Amino acid sequence: MFTSISSYHNVTIHIRNLTSKQLRYSEFGEPLDVIKCEECEVPPLGANEVLVKMLAAPVNPADINTIQGKYPVKVELPCIPGNEGVGIVEDVGEDISGISVGNKVIITKPVQGTWRNIGVFDEKVLRVVPDSLGIVEAATLTVNPCTAYRMLSDFKPVKKENLVVIQNGANSACGQSVIQICKAWNIKNINIVRSRPEIDELKEYLKSLGATIVLTEEELRSTNIFKEKLVDRPSLALNCVGGKSSLEMLRHLQHSGKMVTYGGMSREPVTVPTSAFIFKNLSFHGFWMTAWNEKAKDEDKDKMISDLIALMCLKKLQAPVHKMVKFESYQEAIGNALSPKGFTGCPNESTTLLTETVFPDDRVDTDDLRKTRQTDGDDHPPATLGDLSGVDPPFT
Repeated sequence: MFTSISSYHNVTIHIRNLTSKQLRYSEFGEPLDVIKCEECEVPPLGANEVLVKMLAAPVNPADINTIQGKYPVKVELPCIPGNEGVGIVEDVGEDISGISVGNKVIITKPVQGTWRNIGVFDEKVLRVVPDSLGIVEAATLTVNPCTAYRMLSDFKPVKKENLVVIQNGANSACGQSVIQICKAWNIKNINIVRSRPEIDELKEYLKSLGATIVLTEEELRSTNIFKEKLVDRPSLALNCVGGKSSLEMLRHLQHSGKMVTYGGMSREPVTVPTSAFIFKNLSFHGFWMTAWNEKAKDEDKDKMISDLIALMCLKKLQAPVHKMVKFESYQEAIGNALSPKGFTGCPNESTTLLTETVFPDDRVDTDDLRKTRQTDGDDHPPATLGDLSGVDPPFT
């Protein structure tokens, strides 16, 4: 990867002859039409930059919308897509102190271009994670688990006793995170999904994650779970669908309950009856993870990521159901994302990840990676899992 030569002044110069495959688009449009795979030379490292070999990067709905030019975040063209991912540090700039060669790192800021196999990143957008953290868990950490964590933390009711959450799109990647965090925090949860031929399989899967109750949209309309006192009426509803689905959820909210909308997969508006405002005192909110990140304090971001990593390492929060796709088969990965089943199907492949190497168990032995990597300096010890405290709900 690097060649070293020494001059007669005893100055060592490192010459990099390194290229990277990357996906890039130069105009907005349908991803399969505008995305091209290119090979380019990796630029030299700046003093505060880090060379990262990407291990995996998910294809999220926001990535697709950004490429289409329909997302609120506008990017400069040409652009490398990808908002999150995980990689191994190959080299660091001369002023880097908190990141070492061999560390496993995640990209914590969106629109950094993770759909490539090697990249140079500013140290400010990277965070070291434990070697024990799985590849898929790490690659998918900063969008859906963070969204679930924030909504459950920031929109808590005044009365926290007997908290019950209801959500639609429960089998989405974010929905799966909501279920698992609810279980870890002892929050009862009601989960709404669309009916489908394999509905029993889906219900069992979501219950295995920690779902208290799973209902189809049709079952929710006629359910007796509240009359039979199987569960209290929810005080918090999480909506990523809109339309009739969101209307049916708000009908079951208790007085002074809250509905948080973070998506609109049905492309239908959220319609609220006047009585919901006047007689039930319901409140309605929107949540966008990108906006939260722009305003949040660094310590709040750090605590959130630390809590989620701890839950993952304790096996209380697992990666979403997914499919790993080799980098050169990127069109398949994008096609899966564009398919409705790619994001909301049962539950075999709700998330697709681009990877240079398909890891059978979604993990990688960092020591093996070090053995196959050639660097110009001494190796450094890997990141280790630190304190696992702080995994309790932030509102206790």
